[in-house]
Amino acid sequence: MKIAHLTSVHQRFDTRIFLKQCKSLSRKGWDVSLVVADGKNDEKRDSIDIYDVGIGGNRIERFVLTTTKIFAKALELNAEIYHLHDPELIPIGLRLKKVGKIVVFDSHEDVPLQIKTKPYLGRILGMLVAGLYKLYEKSALKKFDLIVTSTTLIRDKMKQINPDVIEIQNFPMIDEFPSEPNDWQMKENQVCYIGSLTAIRGIKEMVKAISLTNSDTRLVLGGSFSETSFEKKVKSLEGWKLTEYKGFLNRMAIKEILSKSIAGLVVLHPTCNHMDALPVKMFEYMSAGIPVIASNIPLWESIVLGNNCGYCVDPFNSLEIAHAIEFFVSHPAVAETMGQNGRKAVRNLYNWQNEEIKLINAYEKLASQKFASQINSNA
Repeated sequence: MKIAHLTSVHQRFDTRIFLKQCKSLSRKGWDVSLVVADGKNDEKRDSIDIYDVGIGGNRIERFVLTTTKIFAKALELNAEIYHLHDPELIPIGLRLKKVGKIVVFDSHEDVPLQIKTKPYLGRILGMLVAGLYKLYEKSALKKFDLIVTSTTLIRDKMKQINPDVIEIQNFPMIDEFPSEPNDWQMKENQVCYIGSLTAIRGIKEMVKAISLTNSDTRLVLGGSFSETSFEKKVKSLEGWKLTEYKGFLNRMAIKEILSKSIAGLVVLHPTCNHMDALPVKMFEYMSAGIPVIASNIPLWESIVLGNNCGYCVDPFNSLEIAHAIEFFVSHPAVAETMGQNGRKAVRNLYNWQNEEIKLINAYEKLASQKFASQINSNA
């Protein structure tokens, strides 16, 4: 069975798309391709063919020219199943349905809620665009063969549009981190955050917090700033002197930072999109065996406090974040125990291996339905 994953936004080695979904499907023995638009040319990696249609320019160009190129490449591949990862690819999905293809849409985020928070749209225009998209989404996605969601809330919303919905969480891969517990003696006086560097991710509060600690602890940041103005504002803070900025990191570099850190920060602001989402990095910190300092969002508290693997704080209160950092610095035995608790929780429950089973079962169901329909049409 030939499978093609399509994205106009994400990088080719995106964790959810390539490292998890594409590689899992390829290991099953299926012929998997990935079409991207990142300008890094075609290549084959881990038995997966990656096709690049070229990087787009502004948003309008990406919506029009890039999607057109992706559709042309999709037709050329002539796969049985097409798995779409971006909202602007929905029209492609409708066209693929018209030529008899199986189409899967992967809703990584609650798009209408995300649109409302876009700063360049403003509140009124954001609400209008979100409303229009919601109507289009309702009309289009009911025609697809399967909707994949990353959270329970999105799953429940999508079920109102299409009954064929499955939730595939972004839990970490067990084998990505060492099977043995951390040697806590090798730890350095550092806490870390890995991810997008935006205001709603609590970056400013983290940098302020590190300046409020009494020890010589430093903050290690891995990721890219999305806005130049915000980057300048953060770098002007006193805590930036105690911050080690690494920029975008590959998976090996991330593992090295986590192995040296005494805690991982995930103090995202409680926006609509975050209240019911489960941040990937929180579970990666747990998998790496370090305690978590997380926002006091109820869903996150149920996991962090329920597994005794960290502390939850007010994400707007830098002093509270600083106190949590200080606690783990001054209580290494407790930090180590909490890190081990989180690691056990991931290995028992919150892992990609469990999600992989759901993904493969869903694909096998799609394949059997396709096979049955072909028999009926030839009868």
